[in-house]
Amino acid sequence: MTRVVTVEREYGSQGAEFAHHLARSLDWKIIDSSLVSEVALKAGVTSSLAQHYDERIDPWFHRVERAIWLNSLDRMANIHGPEAFDSTRMVEFVRDYLLAEASKGNCVIVGRGAACVLAETEGAFHIFVYASKARKIRWFVDQFPERAKEAEHEIVATDKRRAEYLRRFHQHDWSDRQIYHMMLNSCMGFDTMVRATREATGLGVAHPVHQ
Repeated sequence: MTRVVTVEREYGSQGAEFAHHLARSLDWKIIDSSLVSEVALKAGVTSSLAQHYDERIDPWFHRVERAIWLNSLDRMANIHGPEAFDSTRMVEFVRDYLLAEASKGNCVIVGRGAACVLAETEGAFHIFVYASKARKIRWFVDQFPERAKEAEHEIVATDKRRAEYLRRFHQHDWSDRQIYHMMLNSCMGFDTMVRATREATGLGVAHPVHQ
């Protein structure tokens, strides 16, 4: 029986919005940006610092510097808190958080490599949401009209960053369909997406959602 649904998404596909609709339809907990503040609390860092590293990869020079620091056992014992916090530490805290929440069940998780983290978790159902280029650009322009000229560049850059995040920390190709149980085109609309998901997972008939 499905107890957890993960939703990976292309930027602009409105995958996160779909996840929120699905969670409301199921009356389940949604795990999205709220995860950041909870991880920050556990890590002993500010929410803004955790947000800075959310689904991000450290630049190459930081990784080199970190490797040098971690080469010293004395330094490893002494660094902690904000000074030791980076993308790698964020991923470690996120992984622990996701595993803990998945063990409780009844949650919908957005991004953060959840499909990879919970690949072996019984009752986890993994979805990838995509959309046409035109639809994603239209969404971006609606959300950020003052940045309309940057739409295509921002969409490509964000998807590239998300793909690299999964590649680096989870050793998977972000768009590999074998990671997921279902791939949904958001052009079909939230009602159809929610209904298809509930039918595929055996979670019953969905009530219509407002888009």
